[in-house]
Amino acid sequence: MIQIEAAQPYAYEFDLSSTALVIIDMQNDFCAPGGFGELLGNDIAATAAIIPTIQAVLQAARQLGMLVIHTREGHMPDLSDCPPSKLARSRKQGAGIGDAGPMGRILVRGEQGHHIVPELAPISGEIVIDKPGKGAFYRTALDEVLKQHHITHLVVCGVTTHVCVSSTVREANDRDYQCVVLSDGTAAFNRKDHEAALHMIHQQGGIFGWVSDAESFVQSLVGSTQDR
Repeated sequence: MIQIEAAQPYAYEFDLSSTALVIIDMQNDFCAPGGFGELLGNDIAATAAIIPTIQAVLQAARQLGMLVIHTREGHMPDLSDCPPSKLARSRKQGAGIGDAGPMGRILVRGEQGHHIVPELAPISGEIVIDKPGKGAFYRTALDEVLKQHHITHLVVCGVTTHVCVSSTVREANDRDYQCVVLSDGTAAFNRKDHEAALHMIHQQGGIFGWVSDAESFVQSLVGSTQDR
């Protein structure tokens, strides 16, 4: 059993064989200039800044053969899987889902904006979950995939902390998965939103899960190899 001592509200314990790294929506649309996030008027500096941190986490996970899952938010080209209310709100915000943008149609599968940033691109054997909603369990096969691999614990990072990351952790909690969120491996366009979302996860004795940081997670993996 591996333990991350530096976690809130208390140490997080996990076993490599039953733990997956879940990287949420590190897509051009949320992390690159000209993407959906920036077109909505957000400063993407925070979401882009966590890419090197997640790279280090991903490298450590790959070296030990952890199950790695990437998620992407986006819709079918005909938008048939996009709820009308979500589509209408996006247009009110100034960047409509499906509209033409600098990286192709906004939040549409197969377009450049929908792709995961090159630095974190999935490699052979890693799972990619395409999701139409905020949470990664909604209308996807994620739960079935995790059960097939006998996964009980999730190490979560990605964007944005208060929307897709938080939604996924809450969904996972209701399905009995034990989640730890890496605080410096997640980001929101607004720092206060990021901090509030993290607090909501670990408050009240870990109501939705744990919060730690990338270095503590990586060091726990390093320690586990030295103990073998």
